[in-house]
Amino acid sequence: MDNSKRGLCVVFAFLTACYAFFGAGVRTAEAVPSYARQTGLRCSGCHYNPPELNPAGRRFKLLGYVDRAKDESIKAEPGTWQAGLDLLKSLPLSALFDTEFTQTKKAQPDSQNATFQFPSDVSLFLAGAWSTHVGSFIQMTYSTADDHFSVDNTDIRYANVTTLGGKELVWGLNLNNNPTVEDLWNSTPAWGFPSITSSVAPAPAAGTILQGALAQDVAGLGGYMMWNDHLYVATTGYRSSHVGGSVPNTGTDSTYNITGVAPYGRIAWQESFTDSQLMIGGYGLYLKSTPYAVSGSLDTYTDLAADFQYDLTISRHDVLSLRGTYIHENSNLNATFAAGGAQQSGHQLSTVNVNGEYHFGTRVSATLGYFDTWGTADPLLYAPGSVSGSASGSPNSAGIIGNISWWPTQNLQFTAQYTAYSKFNGGTTNYDGSGRNASDNDTFFMVGRFIF
Repeated sequence: MDNSKRGLCVVFAFLTACYAFFGAGVRTAEAVPSYARQTGLRCSGCHYNPPELNPAGRRFKLLGYVDRAKDESIKAEPGTWQAGLDLLKSLPLSALFDTEFTQTKKAQPDSQNATFQFPSDVSLFLAGAWSTHVGSFIQMTYSTADDHFSVDNTDIRYANVTTLGGKELVWGLNLNNNPTVEDLWNSTPAWGFPSITSSVAPAPAAGTILQGALAQDVAGLGGYMMWNDHLYVATTGYRSSHVGGSVPNTGTDSTYNITGVAPYGRIAWQESFTDSQLMIGGYGLYLKSTPYAVSGSLDTYTDLAADFQYDLTISRHDVLSLRGTYIHENSNLNATFAAGGAQQSGHQLSTVNVNGEYHFGTRVSATLGYFDTWGTADPLLYAPGSVSGSASGSPNSAGIIGNISWWPTQNLQFTAQYTAYSKFNGGTTNYDGSGRNASDNDTFFMVGRFIF
């Protein structure tokens, strides 16, 4: 049995064990202030701690972000001839301001360590109900490093409720720009741990397509349904939508130019008990791409993933969350191989990300996570190079992340995070061929965030 099949078997065995243990042992039972203003609820009404959604938050998102306080809308007079009107009394606008500090164990060559960014990011949100059945999460972010505003995560949805087999069926349509951003749980990449990362510190070279390679670079239209608050199914078709690129698309500046439509699918089953919730699911994406062109040889990627999330209420306010995902990618890089960018066309890449988080009420949370990426070595695809390269051509990286977050008030957050690498780009010592060790990239990262 090869490593990918062995890893997938281990993950599914673990998920099954989680379900058997937690399901038998218990009894049956994204924080944007414009949502709070719309609903009249505190941020903790929908979050354990941002961005982790609780069951109410997942249902709010499922239903299209449209729930609102009774006096928060303007409607046409009943019985009149005017066209229907259904508006919020105030625009659903919010803003975010981040400042960051990053220090790696060893400075990057010819660079200052202990980097302080003020601000690091500024985001504007159009987040809330547009009408009775339509709502949005739309983020525009200014990056200090790039010195401009750009489109960030976007999720616009229509939602409605009916019945099927005598049980509630929530269904809807979804428009988004990042596979998994529309997901209800915090186990998939878009909203998974870690939810904050440094733009300054070195990062492993290898990652699957589902781990953000298409984020804000595609447009996807799809549908979803939740039956009986148990079975969740979603599917989306994606096309390339290069922000800042030429129109019509020439593809010359883009690694991924989708040929046809890239289908994404998601299935999950959730159970709710007296003091806990459990979700076990899977998701996947198939992509055909012509790199740096819109025709010619193809690179193809098939990503298949399994994930779980378990939330247990320990006391009245404390919650323990366990989350994990395994993604396996098969790729045939015929176009990249023909262009001399890969030594072979066939590749495999797998990644595991598991973490446990304890929420001390709504003010403090502590998280410990483990990540591991491994796959086919290729000295051209993963070439040597100072800091970001791989002397062995291996994509393998692994490490742990510890995070402590504090909310003195619900729209003010302070976070300290430490990442320790046991392996980086295929090696522990001299991984890049220039004398840098994996532990040299260990990163201390602090964030101050204000949201209003």
